[in-house]
Amino acid sequence: MLDNMDNKIVFFNTLGRKYEEFNPISPPNVGLYICGPTVYNYAHIGNLRTYIFEDVLRRVLEYNGYKVKHVMNITDVGHLESDADTGEDKMEIGAKREGKSIWEIAEFYTKAFFDDEKKLNIKQPHILCKATEHIKEQIGLIKGLEDKGYTYKTSDGIYFDTSKFRDYGRLARLKKEGLKAGARIEVGQKKNPTDFALWKFSSLNKKRQMEWDSPWGKGFPGWHIECSAMSMKYLGEHFDIHCGGIDHIPIHHTNEIAQSEAVTGKKFVNYWLHGEFLVLKGGRMGKSEGNIMTLSDLEKQGFDILSYRYLCLTAHYRKPLVFSKENLQSAQNGYERLKNLVSILKENPFSKDSSKINSYREDFINKINYDMNAPEAIAILWNLLNEKDIGNKEKYELIQDFDRVLGLNLTYLSNRFLDKIPKEIKELLNQRELYRKEKNWKKADEIRKIIQEKGYEISDTSEGQKIKKGDKNVRTL
Repeated sequence: MLDNMDNKIVFFNTLGRKYEEFNPISPPNVGLYICGPTVYNYAHIGNLRTYIFEDVLRRVLEYNGYKVKHVMNITDVGHLESDADTGEDKMEIGAKREGKSIWEIAEFYTKAFFDDEKKLNIKQPHILCKATEHIKEQIGLIKGLEDKGYTYKTSDGIYFDTSKFRDYGRLARLKKEGLKAGARIEVGQKKNPTDFALWKFSSLNKKRQMEWDSPWGKGFPGWHIECSAMSMKYLGEHFDIHCGGIDHIPIHHTNEIAQSEAVTGKKFVNYWLHGEFLVLKGGRMGKSEGNIMTLSDLEKQGFDILSYRYLCLTAHYRKPLVFSKENLQSAQNGYERLKNLVSILKENPFSKDSSKINSYREDFINKINYDMNAPEAIAILWNLLNEKDIGNKEKYELIQDFDRVLGLNLTYLSNRFLDKIPKEIKELLNQRELYRKEKNWKKADEIRKIIQEKGYEISDTSEGQKIKKGDKNVRTL
């Protein structure tokens, strides 16, 4: 971790669509709000790509010496099927699907989400806030908007009048006058196509599991109001960074800005960062498309979960990432080779001080501090492993330092095959790998023969040495 905050950090700010130097409101403190999951089902790997990018963001800030206050919400009420504020609450749908109460559904899928985050080595938020535990704050915010004349009532709820907020849509660069009824949402009793629900009334014909009394009648909050109410409660009316997926830009985050700035009269957030989709060859991955894949699915297919994190880091967070089993297998091969090469450094330490150490460190910092360029940071890592002018001990220490940002557990998680190999064979493999890097083929062949005499077969592939005993592969170097 750096001792000071003199290094320049640059982010691509969705608000303005340009690169901007990061200047926090109250350094060294940074307020970071992340839109969390709607806990009615498992998160799919496309969802989790966004949380990986947000984890790297936090790690970059902390690496640069900032004290991050990381807040994330859990949506356990109010997220309807349609952006038109129609349809069932997704939590009600989940409860019906599984024959359980909403509270049981919320608890189960919240735990599942954090189990997935743990597998991906994603840092937990400092403050986790649930929508159902902040109804009072949401009602208070709606009341404030009502007092300032931004709301109106229909037969099904209280709505925000977007025509009264002059800068509505600037995040998404929407042109309200160009929106026609039905182009984005159904209008119904709304005054404008872009108006959105702050509070929805409970149906007289249907009993909800989650509903509360309010000044306007029994009901439940809209999806957007929760993030404004909770982020401002824990980070203040004006804070540093708000994140999410690109699908949040046109509606959810646009509405957050409108209601927050309307009630406070202040700028809501300084920096908006958004992650691109994980895509399949046929289009985006999503629950509505019926093509989701979970971490459990990857595990069942024999994939190391951190190899998925590695795959995500090989593409910039603002670029679409094409997912396939072939791409993930390639990433896993690369990740396993990386881990094994790092283990060689640890098992064969020697010092060789060099001015290049600082050069590698500076290059790494420059890459991660310029809009979190993880792919180029990983390229620097590979170059470091092949550097002949730096000793193994110094390489290992640098990699430990870099991994504070990458979060790949490169230096303190054993390879999943490593423990299956006797120590004697591991040492021979590591020595042979060093000879191969030095292009000393005669010595490498001599060690191959020794290993073969002990019952193991070696094949040299583009991913490195592969060793097996019988029909079972036990290690890749």
